Amino acid sequence: MEILVKKNKPKKSIVLDTYWKFACERQDIFFNKVVRNNEILTTDEILKKHKFTNAYRASDRVSQYLIKNVIYSNNDFDEEDILFRTLLFKIFNKIETWELLESEFGTLQIYNFDFVKFNRILQEAMNSNESIYSGAYIMASGKSIFGFNRKHENHLKLLKEKLLKEKLIDKIKSCISLEQLYKVLLELPTIGSFLAYQFAIDINYSELVNFSEMDFVVPGPGAKDGIRKCFTDLGDFNETDIIKYVTDIQEDEFIRLELNFKNLWGRRLQLIDCQNLFCETDKYSRVAHPEISGISNRKRIKQIYKPKTTEIRLFYPPKWNINHIVDLSLKTEG
Repeated sequence: MEILVKKNKPKKSIVLDTYWKFACERQDIFFNKVVRNNEILTTDEILKKHKFTNAYRASDRVSQYLIKNVIYSNNDFDEEDILFRTLLFKIFNKIETWELLESEFGTLQIYNFDFVKFNRILQEAMNSNESIYSGAYIMASGKSIFGFNRKHENHLKLLKEKLLKEKLIDKIKSCISLEQLYKVLLELPTIGSFLAYQFAIDINYSELVNFSEMDFVVPGPGAKDGIRKCFTDLGDFNETDIIKYVTDIQEDEFIRLELNFKNLWGRRLQLIDCQNLFCETDKYSRVAHPEISGISNRKRIKQIYKPKTTEIRLFYPPKWNINHIVDLSLKTEG
């Protein structure tokens, strides 16, 4: 196979240094919060005021809930139930919505999934002015495909028609790569390229498949903005290449900038993490580097940081083989 040699490397801007400094400081906040229980999380005024995701996607509160409470909460779930639970949770991507459905129907499995009953509960929540979707990303409504006026009705129908009737589990189990899993999900109605990749990562947390997070990446809109700010010229690289490039050089960059980056108990930043960090750097640089524009030309950070009072008990996919190290670290710090 011919190997493409890229002669013209990307030209970085000052924001790339900010990218690595942000990753380091955000990871320090993570350790200060959940490991050391420090009252002062950071002295960075932007990070104190605004909400940002963790350096590692799997450390985010919603991802942690998905891994612990949705995927690995019960060893007796069969494979189709795990897929059903994962997609049901991720479609809304909101812990409160999941817990609302659980409070009404108990353990959420295929056998107790009822379109009419689920629809009624979600509609009642909306009638009470409750938001049932996370604001993290926007799913297409699906009205042109399934015909319902309410978005959640179309998404429930998506689960019923594609997951159950068409045996999506069989297609997923036959995948031989993360990219193939992404393509299977991309064929689903209302699922665009960004969501298909995010859902592929979520499914890959489970035991249904077992692919490396270093195998494949899809840059989202926010990441593309961040990449544009971090590099003045991409050279022979495209946006996917850029994400792979920074993932490869991460240790060298931390050394160059004299940053003491604390990785995830031996797990270095993966492609999905570096993709997300470009998105977060785009937001951060709106305040830190207002003179540098991205693609969208956004100027403000909308979300304000509001501390959560509920404690996070860290738990990562068992196949990563770090949970025993995490537990030991928490006991030692405690």
